Amino acid sequence: MKKMTQTASHWGVFNVETANGEILGTTPFSRDPRPASYVGSLPETVRHELRIERPHVRESYLRHREKAPRNRGGEAFVPVSWEVALDLIEDELRRVKDRYGNEAIYGGSYGWASAGRLHHSPSVLKRFLGLHGGYVDKAGNHSFGAAAHIMPYVIGDRDVPSQSVPFSEMIEHTKLFIMFGGTALKNSQIDAGGTVLHTVDACFAAAKARGIRFVNISPSRDDAAASLGAEWLPIRPNTDTAFMLGLAHTIVAEDRHDRAFLARYCVGFERFENYLLGRTDGVPKDASWAAALTGISASTIADLARRMAETRTLINTSWSVQRADHGEQPVWMTVTLAAILGKIGLPGGGFSLGLGATNSIGMTCLDIPRPKLPLGPNPIRTHVPVGRVAEMLLNPGTELQYNGKALKLPDIKLIYSVGGNPFHHNANLNRFVEAWQRPDTIIVHEPWWTPPARFADIVLPATTTMERNDILATERTSFYIAMHKVIEPVGQSRNDFDVFAELSARLGFHDAYTCGRNEMGWLRHMYEEARKIAQERGYSPPPFDTFWAEGSYEFPSLQQDETFLGAFRSDPETNRLDTQSGKIELTSALIESFNYDDCPAHATWIEPAEWLGSGKADKYPIHLLSHQPSVRLHSQLDMSPVSRASKLNGREPISLSYEDASARGLTEGDLVRVYNDRGAFIAAVKIVDSLRPGVAQMATGAWYDPSEPGKVGSLEKHGNPNVVTDDRGTSQLAQGSIAQTVLVEIEKCMVAPPVTAFDLPTITELPPPPLDIGSR
Repeated sequence: MKKMTQTASHWGVFNVETANGEILGTTPFSRDPRPASYVGSLPETVRHELRIERPHVRESYLRHREKAPRNRGGEAFVPVSWEVALDLIEDELRRVKDRYGNEAIYGGSYGWASAGRLHHSPSVLKRFLGLHGGYVDKAGNHSFGAAAHIMPYVIGDRDVPSQSVPFSEMIEHTKLFIMFGGTALKNSQIDAGGTVLHTVDACFAAAKARGIRFVNISPSRDDAAASLGAEWLPIRPNTDTAFMLGLAHTIVAEDRHDRAFLARYCVGFERFENYLLGRTDGVPKDASWAAALTGISASTIADLARRMAETRTLINTSWSVQRADHGEQPVWMTVTLAAILGKIGLPGGGFSLGLGATNSIGMTCLDIPRPKLPLGPNPIRTHVPVGRVAEMLLNPGTELQYNGKALKLPDIKLIYSVGGNPFHHNANLNRFVEAWQRPDTIIVHEPWWTPPARFADIVLPATTTMERNDILATERTSFYIAMHKVIEPVGQSRNDFDVFAELSARLGFHDAYTCGRNEMGWLRHMYEEARKIAQERGYSPPPFDTFWAEGSYEFPSLQQDETFLGAFRSDPETNRLDTQSGKIELTSALIESFNYDDCPAHATWIEPAEWLGSGKADKYPIHLLSHQPSVRLHSQLDMSPVSRASKLNGREPISLSYEDASARGLTEGDLVRVYNDRGAFIAAVKIVDSLRPGVAQMATGAWYDPSEPGKVGSLEKHGNPNVVTDDRGTSQLAQGSIAQTVLVEIEKCMVAPPVTAFDLPTITELPPPPLDIGSR
């Protein structure tokens, strides 16, 4: 008998048709005006040949435990029972805690995991490890880490996703929309925690219809939709700060800046002005100076500055721009430039960070409570910047400057990772592989044989969204969506919550972890707790049983969009910002007190470690940029038919200009070796007319596929750009990702090893030796 069941994912709500437990097809949510292109990928992969159907243990680890050779990624796995796997995990958790303390456990699991409020893998992991005595956590994120660290000093707020002018105001009031890094519509297919309605493209279409003019300042013309008719200024990568300084200099030198706004709402402009005009270093940051760095003519820069000063201008800086060496500076300079124009806090003016970066940025943020699973306490206060995990593993005990403090790196013996792919979001993968071999034990939960599963010691088979119940309720949607289980768990897979419930029982804190609730008990409790708060705020969501049966509830809008920083502009004394001065800090005395040479007291041009204006470009003349793919979410579901169909000759495509391809004798589809001093990978050439010469671009997320798994320096043969990216931090302030700061050379590859990313690892059925549990 056929059945339709509703569930959801990061890229949309959809219905799944099944018969006798088999998936027949999917249809998107009927109210979604533009469903994501790959909404059906998850059902297609539930029974994929790479599905992990029972627990597995790395062979030498099973025989020798923490004394096993550190050859993760290069060994066979042995299938074991759940009882054996949980015995191993329990014993190792006890051993590490007793011998080294909880600061030797890293639980900073990172990734988008799955949509849903209960089965968010890093959350249930952290709830479990916290009750076990604590864990070392991550700090920051890869998406907008530099911005999240600089903005508290500038406007007193680290919630970067909220730092955008609403689309409704942009459409109504903006006249000139400046895009540093573009606003690629493909990014708006997704949202952390799940997407319900895809409306970003309609918002931009409405803005275009209203006569808004768009300027795309990016090395790639495709970073703005062709339908916008945007003026394209193909800037040299990593020079956005210099471009903004050139704009600011023209505005100030021609006395077009808003002196009254700067005096009332900002502190530190005079000192920044001295730097801008060259009074402090003898170098005016004028349009000619900026032109030499950015590759955009001085007349173009000056003309744009005058246009910006003459009309209601909104400056939008993408998250990708700050994911670079000294990434704090273009963010700070975005605010500084907007302050000079004086339109911050006015409808449709000022600045936005990451408008269009996900489906919800720029949408109404209703005062809606969200069902949530409490993480609980973490007695361990040590945390490590998310981009410096390799540094932590390779150099324990050393000090790392971070956000005004000296951070002593812990000595990690056990990593517990669920819901993410460390071989996707970490940079400099050869160094990372070396670091990943250092801990005694690595435990991973995964549905498929992904890179983290292949590089683990103990692998537990996890369910997918299709095999459990949950609730979608993200921060910027007006919906609660019931996510019903579609099919029973495949093989012996279990959901993460249940795994940790059993481990907590073994370790003596089951009641504290579960609170006496199973999956549906928690969903009911979380919903009803949120419902009470919603009722207090004037909403009327139905009881849980009604919601669960109906499948969704949409909250009516009880408030109007608030102008970003509008309250502060209307009364800066009553609505002081949470900065030292209570105002917008164009110069920060607190940052200056840190004495960081890589993050000075105000927005500053600092030459990147690698860029096309440096001597390193003589050896590596191509600047490689990596972006969010259009056919998967980061690395999720790379093995799906949708993602694999996008590859060329089985490799991830790398886009090159006609000039750069011709200079290397390359044609469409050629396999190439992309390399620098950090490593090399194989990709397939895609020739485009939308890139600035000297720039290559490719999507992230191709599953890491080394030619010699586990060996440092191995050629990556599938097209993972993080083999060549650098893992240094943006600065001592944020220690964020600089994945967009990388120079490479590209050469034709005549003979390339086959891609094996989608082959099963070696699995041996040899009987394991008797386990000596608990005697160490």
